[in-house]
Amino acid sequence: MTILLTGSSRGIGAAIHLALTDAGASVIGHGTASGIPADFADPAGPTALWNAALEQAGGTIDVLINNAGVFEASPLGDDDWTAQWERTMRINLTASAELCRLAVLHWQSRGRQGWKGGGRIVNIASRAAYRGDSPSHWHYAASKAGMVAMTKTIARGYAREGILAFAVCPGFTMTGMADDYLSSRGGDALLAEIPLGRVAAPEEVAAAAKFLALEAPASMTGSVIDVNGASYVR
Repeated sequence: MTILLTGSSRGIGAAIHLALTDAGASVIGHGTASGIPADFADPAGPTALWNAALEQAGGTIDVLINNAGVFEASPLGDDDWTAQWERTMRINLTASAELCRLAVLHWQSRGRQGWKGGGRIVNIASRAAYRGDSPSHWHYAASKAGMVAMTKTIARGYAREGILAFAVCPGFTMTGMADDYLSSRGGDALLAEIPLGRVAAPEEVAAAAKFLALEAPASMTGSVIDVNGASYVR
């Protein structure tokens, strides 16, 4: 089992990498500290990463996990608001879409060669996909909502070919990005909105991602798993 995991250098990505390797999977990481470097702000980045990972894997990738993303504030009054919107969409959504496309084409090609295994996609989205985010994070919420819609579309479109797609929607998670956000918006008040009384640990999100990548039954394709301490239920 060979897995390509984006954004594996820190936080949720690093926890997913550890959980998968502990389970015996072969993981190809993405990031300057943990694997193949690729800049997703560069339109050439996703394809370069895929090609390098495919070569490293010996021509076969079984699972794609899209975890890389940015969470950068962009107040409405900023002069570079549109540029920031486009940057966030490029990194969070378009790069993930391009990798999903390459993965689906890869698995379809193997299917035509008689290989019956299909493949799996796990997209790490966000609670913001469903409940929105702060007034300075329109772009982030929109990118994650797009990721969820894309996941469901892939699941519906390719299930008969054995190609499965899932998403995980974390709420606040104890990473550097969440720490900055909590401190900027009054951490205690935001924590009060979480019935569990704390933010999620990266290892909790990783457990969900590992389950979807390795264990989830095929009939779960299209599912979205929430990891948010009941701060948003649907």
